[in-house]
Amino acid sequence: MDLRKLKKLIDLVQESGIGEIEITEGEEKVRISRQLAAPPMLMANPGMHPMAMPGAAAAAPVAPPAAPEPKGHALKSPMVGTFYRAPSPGAPPFVEIGQSVSKGQTLCIIEAMKLLNEIESDVSGTVKAILVENGQPVEYGQPLFLIE
Repeated sequence: MDLRKLKKLIDLVQESGIGEIEITEGEEKVRISRQLAAPPMLMANPGMHPMAMPGAAAAAPVAPPAAPEPKGHALKSPMVGTFYRAPSPGAPPFVEIGQSVSKGQTLCIIEAMKLLNEIESDVSGTVKAILVENGQPVEYGQPLFLIE
């Protein structure tokens, strides 16, 4: 693989914002990875805020403490796929936060390998949180809903 191709691939990774690309041509293989490492932090005192080490880039402001996470039963994804809240693009979602659901009620669809799989609630209760955005990819075992 010549240097011009490598330069174009590096530029492509930088412009597109993707984290990594791997190209194989015949027996040649190239992996270009873009790592966004945070600057090393130095803690002077447990009561003090983190400060960037000398020579490091300026650190992002410290985030306020997160709100307490809602408690309840986490309905987890039984498969890898794409999460959909509604049966079709224009249709209303299966459930909303605050809605009561019963065991066996369809809560969402996960598309896997061009198959639409209805995911049903495994408990009865009230939907406290929807943890995934519509159209977002999900992993096996990833929490989708909190039901109390």
